[in-house]
Amino acid sequence: MEAAKPRNIFELRQIAQTGLKEVLPDDGALLLMHFAFRGLTAKADVFLADHGLSRVHHRLLYAIARAEGLSVGQLTALLGVSKQALHRPLKHLQDEGLVVADRSPLEHRSKLLRLTRQGARIERQASDCEAAAMEHALQAVGEAERQAWHTVMLELARLA
Repeated sequence: MEAAKPRNIFELRQIAQTGLKEVLPDDGALLLMHFAFRGLTAKADVFLADHGLSRVHHRLLYAIARAEGLSVGQLTALLGVSKQALHRPLKHLQDEGLVVADRSPLEHRSKLLRLTRQGARIERQASDCEAAAMEHALQAVGEAERQAWHTVMLELARLA
């Protein structure tokens, strides 16, 4: 007989064992966000670690794959980070041969980013892990729940 699925975040084994209690009205929602993100990225993170990469590297690869020719300035604006924060992980991707930065033919002070063939392969495999996790979760709910989830995520994204 299959074990009953938890009805709320505080029933999940890893949370119930710690004895966490809801202090604020939305603690459950915040915990759900944390554990849902971990569930979404778990397999991708293992794959990335096998390649000496992290979640930050995947975020960069993901953005560059979807906007080839993105400038470094555009990437910092998109991710909401400083050039200093972007420098080390981007340099690592370049040193590993996953990203190339070419001078813009129109604005020579600007560098345009693109993935190499290997960078595109790694990005695709990591993103496929996350897409499979998302598809698994979305198949468990109906259309109304999907729309409600999308609305909540959109509202949170607007706060960024």
